[in-house]
Amino acid sequence: MRSDGALSGYSVLVTGGGTGIGRACAAALAADGAAVTICGRTESRLTDAVGRINEAAAHGGRAGYVVSDVTDEADVQRAVEAAAEVTGGIDGCVANAGGGGALGPLHLQDLAAYTAVLHLNVLGTLLCIKHTTPHLVASGRGSFVGMSSIAGHQTHPLFGAYTAGKAGIEALIRNAADEYGPAGVRFNAIRPGFIATEIMEGIPRESPVYQSYIDNTPMGDVGQPEDVANLARFLVGPESRWITGQAINVDGGHSLRRGPDFSPFIEPAIGRDAMLARTPGPGR
Repeated sequence: MRSDGALSGYSVLVTGGGTGIGRACAAALAADGAAVTICGRTESRLTDAVGRINEAAAHGGRAGYVVSDVTDEADVQRAVEAAAEVTGGIDGCVANAGGGGALGPLHLQDLAAYTAVLHLNVLGTLLCIKHTTPHLVASGRGSFVGMSSIAGHQTHPLFGAYTAGKAGIEALIRNAADEYGPAGVRFNAIRPGFIATEIMEGIPRESPVYQSYIDNTPMGDVGQPEDVANLARFLVGPESRWITGQAINVDGGHSLRRGPDFSPFIEPAIGRDAMLARTPGPGR
């Protein structure tokens, strides 16, 4: 992780910064001198994260927080205003808040739950773009980083709305890069693979699902939040000044093969016929 103070004087907003990848991104930025504002829905997680981030901060870097839900436009506005107050502007945004919903085949998806996942990922990122972009333009060195996934471009059967949500983020990033490039603002996305976060702890290490991740990763392991954070810090910083409109994999090579196999989790619960939308009949 770079920590020579190249981001001293920067103000950066990191959404979903209370745990996992978001917290690691905020820590990498603060360690290199940035004033980081993290936001999320759970205050206890945010206060804990700020303490950890500030322990590792250097070169004048520091962290603060604001409780905010990225699916609520007023909340996003409030988070952006809080980040801008620290230094008088915003130089970067890492739109990390996102997530998935119920696993299962598409024909069994609940519409309300599916829509909620799209709202969190796509509209949450859109609201961050909408409200940070004027600040990023005024900065003269603005950079926006969206958090996609290898599931945004590689098939991940049974992942429901998550794949569409992450693909939507990438579409937003490409269009924003084209729209605001003339104003000097860069927009890029990161595609994490299997990263050891709190969410992924729900996959038992001895399960065939976990093994399917390892088998399809050339480097034969799982990534750490810091692996993603190091790229986020680079994309926010001045070294990446000529990079925009890109979606970059951080996956140990997983995207070279195929997505994970979650059928061992789901098929026993609903049956093979339901998995394939088949109606059992005579001789079947």
